[in-house]
Amino acid sequence: MLSTELIIKLGTKVLEGGEISREEASVLAAIDDKEVPFLLAMADRIRQQFVGDDVDLCAIVNGRSGLCTENCRFCAQSAHHQANISIYPLLSGAELVAAAKQAEAGGALRFSIVTSGRGGERDRDFPQIVSALERIKQETSLMVCASLGTLTLERAIALKAAGVSRYHHNVESSRNYYINVCTTHSYDDRAATISIAHAAGLEVCSGGIIGLGESMEDRLDMAFELKTLAVHSVPLNILNPIKGTELAGQPPVPPREILKTFALFRFILPARGIRTAGGREVNLRDLQSISLMGGINGMLIGGYLTTGGRNCEMDVAMVKDAGLRPLSAKAVNKE
Repeated sequence: MLSTELIIKLGTKVLEGGEISREEASVLAAIDDKEVPFLLAMADRIRQQFVGDDVDLCAIVNGRSGLCTENCRFCAQSAHHQANISIYPLLSGAELVAAAKQAEAGGALRFSIVTSGRGGERDRDFPQIVSALERIKQETSLMVCASLGTLTLERAIALKAAGVSRYHHNVESSRNYYINVCTTHSYDDRAATISIAHAAGLEVCSGGIIGLGESMEDRLDMAFELKTLAVHSVPLNILNPIKGTELAGQPPVPPREILKTFALFRFILPARGIRTAGGREVNLRDLQSISLMGGINGMLIGGYLTTGGRNCEMDVAMVKDAGLRPLSAKAVNKE
């Protein structure tokens, strides 16, 4: 079967309410490179039907930086690495609230406090984090999120009570490839945290990083695993190698391959939020806007944990130029 015929066949299957199988996804991933633009167009049609033209904009603050005990090979904040980053304890409540207000002014709909470290179940800063989250909920119109690592059910329920609507906890890669990403905790540990967040009534934001050395098949496995985990939003980072980490010399993924990966995720997860996150500026460069016409319906704006992004106004303008509607807290609050 020709690549165009395959794309039409499987795209129509999804549009009619069906699901593509793992085997079909693999065949679709093997299409000729020259057919990638057609794949993006079909992914965009799926996006239009299942999630519409709204683009979910979110922002984060690195609430506590560095000295993490875990050995994730990509991470500049790991104590196992020698990356040149700022290391500091938990920001004050006033600083966290100020960061949220800045994100709101920049056009974000959602805002998350992110902290370095293995997890929130033994985090002595947890009461201060909850207090800051409560203030952000009270003092802004933002939808409030958190990314604090592993959790107990008790603490997940406390986050829900504080006004947190969504918990972020990436699986990073496929189950099979995960051992090549981190050895100080397991894929099952991450899946367990996602289950706990669900049990507390929280939505879950979970995705991973493209470019860790994994294959396209690993990416497809991750997409189907996230489908099984029933996550609500899937952030797709692209590795931005940082000097001092184990993956500092990792070669970049070609932009066309990145866009192809995004489109395949939309075929597999037609009704889920799929957002671009860290590394898009460095890896996609002038092709960033094409992701918005290839199945993506969300973006992380305003910078990342240890690397900068670009001006929020530029991202909002990019969304509008693509004929889409940027979702900000202010816009949603007016409706």
